[in-house]
Amino acid sequence: MADITSIIIPTWNAGRRFPELLEALKLQTVPCEITVIDSSSTDDTLAAARAHGARTILINKKDFDHGGTRNLGVRSSAGDPVVFMTQDVMPANEHVVENLIRPLQDRDVALCYGRQSAREDSPPLERFARAFNYPEKAELKGGDQIRSMGIRTFFFSNACSAARRKEFEETGGFPEKTIMNEDMLLASKLILKGYKVAYEPSAVVYHSHHYSLNEQFKRYFDIGVALGRNRWMLDLVPPSGEGRRFLREQTLFLVREKEWAWIPYGYLEAALKYLAFRLGLSEDRIPRVLKTMLSRNKDFWKQ
Repeated sequence: MADITSIIIPTWNAGRRFPELLEALKLQTVPCEITVIDSSSTDDTLAAARAHGARTILINKKDFDHGGTRNLGVRSSAGDPVVFMTQDVMPANEHVVENLIRPLQDRDVALCYGRQSAREDSPPLERFARAFNYPEKAELKGGDQIRSMGIRTFFFSNACSAARRKEFEETGGFPEKTIMNEDMLLASKLILKGYKVAYEPSAVVYHSHHYSLNEQFKRYFDIGVALGRNRWMLDLVPPSGEGRRFLREQTLFLVREKEWAWIPYGYLEAALKYLAFRLGLSEDRIPRVLKTMLSRNKDFWKQ
């Protein structure tokens, strides 16, 4: 591995907290170079990146691609390993990058992702979702886990993640021109090549959202589209009942927290997610104008 770690951050109107992220990354315990690929922001994102010494690449907003833009960042950087973050995460401490890249010292591990903890002002459903998807126990996932873990074997988030450059480049990097789940598709490709994906809970970032029901619907429609266009992944894994387990444990969490009003909301949200996902899987039967209305990523349908 090189003596420096490359951090790739795609941005668009990153907002007032973006300088805090850049400052936190400068304080990390391992040497890092930061590359910001900006989709023509109209706020101070580019100025903040340059003020903090980041390399900046400017692209047209319409040219942003979840996989392609990150691949551009890798090609424009020199470090190894390569760390991917989103503009809205915040490292919990100065050891995040150090902890995130440590599992990559194992030659069998090609990818690692860190723990995402909900911000203090997050609603109960978001707090539960982060705790469910990012537990306190470390994991090492490979082809041997597909039968027992199902689709969760391929779960991987590039909001806070790291990759060994050699294996990343050999597998072609992130898939391009995909509406969503480029991170999960990359993980699945590497796992099927015999590599492992590590989950490292000591690499903690604060990251959460306040999605409305409408936003959740559109997000899960896009997830359905992404997986529907990669049905080989669904064909490969056995049904796991992960959705039912999520809903059951979410209800128990809300009962423990005495968040009674959120229980019916949680069931409504789950129903809308399922409906949106099924529609996304069947998007080839839906007119493009309607798909554009149902999707969060409207530029995708203009390509």
